[in-house]
Amino acid sequence: MRFSKIIATLSAAVLVVACGSPAQEGSKDTLALLPSSSQIDSASYLIGVNFGSWIKGNNFGELNYSQIVKGMKDWMKAEGNPQDSTFFTQFKIDPNEMNTVLDNFVQKRRAYSKALNEEKGAAYVAEFLKEEGTQQTESGIAYKIIEPGNDVKAVSDKDTVWVNYKGTHIDGSTFDENDDINFSLNHVIKGWTEGMKLVGEGGHVILVIPGELAYGEYGNRGIGPNETLVFDVTLNKVGAYVEPVAAPEKPAKKGRK
Repeated sequence: MRFSKIIATLSAAVLVVACGSPAQEGSKDTLALLPSSSQIDSASYLIGVNFGSWIKGNNFGELNYSQIVKGMKDWMKAEGNPQDSTFFTQFKIDPNEMNTVLDNFVQKRRAYSKALNEEKGAAYVAEFLKEEGTQQTESGIAYKIIEPGNDVKAVSDKDTVWVNYKGTHIDGSTFDENDDINFSLNHVIKGWTEGMKLVGEGGHVILVIPGELAYGEYGNRGIGPNETLVFDVTLNKVGAYVEPVAAPEKPAKKGRK
């Protein structure tokens, strides 16, 4: 993960927040061209929103914001050319160490998030399995069949299913929802590949899928590493996979005499 260019850009852009307005030069007419104080405030706020979005999107957690401001101020008041070897001696920490420091920081944050999600997921599954009618597969999927459906079931990982579903985090918030959508079972998460074989057409099932059978240690677009997910699924239709028949070979053309 490379952070240097992003941080440098944000640090320069946010100088109005970190350092206040420096003394401006120029004639009265020239100074009149500068943005108004309200425009400066608006730009400053939105730069902060953008920076906050980046921090949150990278799962940095709670940071020491006074140190963020200090770092920006130190950059803005630094003298000399960044190409000179002595330039970076003006800082508390050498900015050339940024990638190493942030990589280590992100790895620790990821390890924490993985462990926390595993703890919360295991506790959720344990509580879920106390409900009447719940079961668990050997792989670890906890489930509750609301309606078993008919005898037409997915059998092969290559079968296609048509479903209505809602996916939620264990706190109940929805991250995905679709009606009458179809998937080939070898193109979805492992928990779905297995879970969709538990009911037949017309069936309705609640699947609690642990992280290793969902999006794993890296997560996916708002889903954390090793996060346990809950799916409420109605199976509308099963399309059995049919092995394609190879076309017969065409006879070789006879050469002309």
